[in-house]
Amino acid sequence: MASRVIFNRGALTFGKYCQHLSWNVTATQVRGMKRWMRAYVNIMARKLKLEGPPPPKPRSQKSNWDYHAEIQAFSTRLHENFSLEQLKTAFINPCYLQAELKRRQELGMDFEVAALALNDNIELSAQGDVFTKNFLTDWCSSRFPSLPTQGVESVVRHLTSVALVSDVARNLGIEDLTLSLEFPVPDNVLYSTFMAVIGALHDNSGTERAGYFLRDFLISQLIGKELFDMWTVVDPMGLLVEELNKRNVPLPEPRLIRSAGSSTVLPLYFVGLYSDKKLLAQGPGETLIAAEEEAARVALRKLYGYNENRRPFNFSPQPLHEHPLLQTASSS
Repeated sequence: MASRVIFNRGALTFGKYCQHLSWNVTATQVRGMKRWMRAYVNIMARKLKLEGPPPPKPRSQKSNWDYHAEIQAFSTRLHENFSLEQLKTAFINPCYLQAELKRRQELGMDFEVAALALNDNIELSAQGDVFTKNFLTDWCSSRFPSLPTQGVESVVRHLTSVALVSDVARNLGIEDLTLSLEFPVPDNVLYSTFMAVIGALHDNSGTERAGYFLRDFLISQLIGKELFDMWTVVDPMGLLVEELNKRNVPLPEPRLIRSAGSSTVLPLYFVGLYSDKKLLAQGPGETLIAAEEEAARVALRKLYGYNENRRPFNFSPQPLHEHPLLQTASSS
């Protein structure tokens, strides 16, 4: 009879007892936590439960931090040709300069001595914001020529929303380099910093590289995004009638195609929209009105070229003279 026993206290005594019984036992001592360490761990666990986790620290307050090297690494990581001084300016927010100036004055420094020889990113952020919205508007109008102005504005508004831009900025590591009063950096500060980086890239590398940057990091956020999640249409049937009138197409006629569970608490209806005896679209819904509205949305997606089975976006690099969108952005 062979067995393996792992224990702490009384290992030798138990081993002798097993040898007396002629058992083949292998005794292995396991080192546990010290008594003083166990008490310390319990105290720290209680303190963490009462006080909560410690506040997060910015990367710049940790060891092995070289701001100049981090700026160079950021430029190299994105394969962009930034001017390092201008890129540093893009990360300096006005709130940081005000807080730093106030801190120096509280230390008793003179106003002239306390003044910082730094510029904030307000101008770069404004330039980047204007270029970004113009570029995205031109891209959306070129990619979806049938999409009306309200739809284009909604898509651009989604791509330039504070939540989306700040999320992209955090994934690019911009938060660690941003000089701000608060940490974690607020979303609006991250938004202005990201736009300042776009402005610096536009000044250093031109329209083409800035356009490719926006294509890779902002326009790519449209992958898997549904049109009417970005564009809220209150009356899809009314909009469909308006679009069909522009194209001199007969008005749609809703027809119930099939249904299931109409006498239960979870009914399902499929409504089809016909125009000139041709099926435009069909959509499901828990009620006839909901199914009709969904069918109208499906028909609108087909008219605008934003349906689910559309051709994927082309993100392959193209020369400037072969890319009509970048030609439009550069001419504007």
